[in-house]
Amino acid sequence: MDEERLSAVRARVRSFPDFPVPGVLFRDISPLLKDPAAFRALIDLLEDHLRASLPPIDFIAGLDSRGFLIGPPLAQRLGVGFVPIRKKGKLPGPTESVSYTLEYGKAELEIQSDAVEPGQKVVIVDDLLATGGTMRAACELVKRLKAEILECLVIIELKFLKGVEKLESVPFFSLLQYD
Repeated sequence: MDEERLSAVRARVRSFPDFPVPGVLFRDISPLLKDPAAFRALIDLLEDHLRASLPPIDFIAGLDSRGFLIGPPLAQRLGVGFVPIRKKGKLPGPTESVSYTLEYGKAELEIQSDAVEPGQKVVIVDDLLATGGTMRAACELVKRLKAEILECLVIIELKFLKGVEKLESVPFFSLLQYD
């Protein structure tokens, strides 16, 4: 891993204590998105990882909403399509949906029923893995369409929340880890 590019990305992640609720240290990627050189370094690092670690990919699937910020440029670099996984009620046409539990309630994700074909190879991306509930729900949706999940990929992993355990046997990669 290129330490100079990784440092540029890490330097553009800022922390906000007690957001959105007291006791939470929020990791904000807004400065990373505002800095073209750091954002390019991020996409470079993710592209390098995927090209070096995985067989050819058919699609990048991004989680609503921050997965939409890194998924399309990464898919473009790899020469593959992008598939959105959205909050319930945001996609037209037939969809598959799954409900899941959040730290503070319930939510539901959807994917269009024809988003991927059986056997196609998919990488699911998001900005952050915390408790793992949203990523696990996304995996369930992609599996329902009988696609193969090559990896779940995030910028930031909050290791102390052990979200990766919810992903069970699905390969996982995080660029930055916080304890």
